[in-house]
Amino acid sequence: MTTPSAEPALRPAASRGPGLERCHCARLSFEDGALVLRTRRRAVRHPVGGDGIARAVFVDAPGEDRERVGPTLPGSWGELQLQDRDGALIGRFDLEDWLPESPVLPKRSVRGEQLLSRTGVSHLLKAAAIPLHVVRDRDDPLVAPGGSGAALGPGNDFPYWYWGVRAVAGAAWFAAFTAVLFSGTTAPWLILVLAATAAVAPVARLLLRAWTRVRLRRYAPTVRERVRPSPAPGLGATVRFCRDTELRVQDRDLVLRDLGGQEYWFPLTGAHAVTSLVRVRDRAGSELGVELRGPAEQVRAVLPWDLWFGGGTGADGWSRLRRAAGLTVSERRLTGKAIWPKGPVLGLGMLPRSGSEARRRSRFPGTIAGVSSTAVMAIGSVFSVVQGLRITDEHPGAALTAVLLGAVGLALQGVPYAVHQLRGRLRLDRPVPQRTTPRKVAV
Repeated sequence: MTTPSAEPALRPAASRGPGLERCHCARLSFEDGALVLRTRRRAVRHPVGGDGIARAVFVDAPGEDRERVGPTLPGSWGELQLQDRDGALIGRFDLEDWLPESPVLPKRSVRGEQLLSRTGVSHLLKAAAIPLHVVRDRDDPLVAPGGSGAALGPGNDFPYWYWGVRAVAGAAWFAAFTAVLFSGTTAPWLILVLAATAAVAPVARLLLRAWTRVRLRRYAPTVRERVRPSPAPGLGATVRFCRDTELRVQDRDLVLRDLGGQEYWFPLTGAHAVTSLVRVRDRAGSELGVELRGPAEQVRAVLPWDLWFGGGTGADGWSRLRRAAGLTVSERRLTGKAIWPKGPVLGLGMLPRSGSEARRRSRFPGTIAGVSSTAVMAIGSVFSVVQGLRITDEHPGAALTAVLLGAVGLALQGVPYAVHQLRGRLRLDRPVPQRTTPRKVAV
C-alpha cells in the first residue's frame, strides 16, 4: 500500500503491465513546506523557499522527436523547471508525464494554461506559493541549462533489474556472436556462452510477467463501484471488451481501464479533480454519450452512450456511476451544426475495430525497442540451435545443451504468443452473446 499524498497531487500518464504500478504509487504533491515526489522506489523531498525552490518556469515549447527502430517517439509537450532564487535548476519534468490521458492524445493537443490546469500543475504551484513564469522559447533567459536538475517524473515502465539483466546478457551475447560469426570458431565454451545469454532474454521476460503480477497485488485501493460497458446490439462488442473494460470509482480516484489493461487515473478530490458528469443528447433528444469534466468545464473523457449504457444493463450502470462518483450530474443538448465530441478526447477508441487489433492492444507490453527486441531474441535462439548442431560430432554434450537452450528460448517466446492468439480467436475476441432482456430507458 502507498502513503496517501496531500491534494492537489499530480497523477502520472496512463500505463499498463509493469508500468501500471506507477498509476498506484507515483505522485507529486506539496507537503509540509516541500514538493514531495513519490515513486515505486523512493520518496524525495525538495524544500520550497529559502535555498530551495523559489520559482517555476514553464517552457511551453515542443521538444525534439526521438528516433528509434520503428515509429518515431514524439518529443516533449512542454517542460516545467523548478529553480532556486539564483535561477539554478533544482528539478524538472515533462508535462505529459503527469497528464493521465496523454498517451492517447495527439502531440501537444493540450497546451498552455489548459495543460497546466489539466495536469494539476497550476494548482500545485499555487498551493506551494511558487511563482510561475511561462516562456515559449527554449532560448529564453529564464530557462536554466538542462542536465543538472533532478528528474521529477513518475518513473520508468520497466524495473531497473530488467533493463540491467537485458543489457548485461545482450552485451555478452553480442560479443560471443561476433567471435563465432567472424572467426568461425567452434569452441564449445563460447557456443555455450552464446546459447546461455540468448536464453536470458526470454527467461527475464517471463520473470517480468510474474514480478508484475506479484507487485500489483500489493496495491488494493478501496473500490466503491465498478461499471462495465453495456453495449447496444450491433456494435461489434466482444467478450474481451465487456470483460476487461471498466470504470472504477475509488475513494480518491476515478479510473478508466481499457481492454489492454491501460489505466487512466483522475482525481476525485483536490483543486484539479473531476467535477461533473454531463449527459449529451443530439438535436432529436437521443443520448450520444457522457462527458467527464474537470475544472473550467474541461472535458477529460467521454463515454459513448451506445457503448457504455445502450444495452440491457446500461440503465443500472448509469445509475450506479452517478451514485458512487458523487459528482454533479447535468444534461445538455446539441444545437445548430455542433458535433460531438469536439476534438480529440479520451474514450472514443475503446472498442477495437477488429480482433487482431484487440489482440495487439492486449499483449504484454514491450520495451522501447518494439518488435526489434522480439526479433533479436528469436534470432538469438535460432542461432544457438544452429551452432549447437555444428559441434554435435566433436562435443555432443555441449551441442545438446546449446540446442536445448535455444529450443527453450524459442518456446518461451512462442508459447505465450500462441496462447494469447488462440484464446483471443477462440473465445475473447468473439462477439458477446446477445441477451433477450429488453432495454431499459435511463432516467
